[in-house]
Amino acid sequence: MLYQHILVPIDGSETSMVAMKEAIKLGKVLNSKITVVQVMALDPFIADVYVKTGQTNELIERTRTYLLDILEKAKQEFANEGITVETKLLEGFVVHEEIIQAAQDLNADLIVMGSHGRTGVRKLVLGSVAQKVLGESHIPVLIVR
Repeated sequence: MLYQHILVPIDGSETSMVAMKEAIKLGKVLNSKITVVQVMALDPFIADVYVKTGQTNELIERTRTYLLDILEKAKQEFANEGITVETKLLEGFVVHEEIIQAAQDLNADLIVMGSHGRTGVRKLVLGSVAQKVLGESHIPVLIVR
């Protein structure tokens, strides 16, 4: 079977929801296992104590709750299409590295993700998680705009 396990990173944006819909189509056609992930990007200063000791704070917990809610909504979108998915909340300092590591750890053979399509100065200043995943991943990446 082609693409047995698809990893779908989301961030709650409209762009990631469009990518999720493409993953739903692929998952149905290919009968693939799908895992939806969201990365909680940790600020090095705010999360210093959390990373070193595991002691959390209100900001981290509010963020975690918000992101888990987005993952639950994504799970429901897949369920509405008759697809069961796994969801994971990842934590790390560099979003694209967490996505790539999750793909490796889960033995995913395709990453489907959205891109905002920024160009020029906006891309230079804001960066592009999708571009970094595309450039550094050793497995295929489908970028959806």
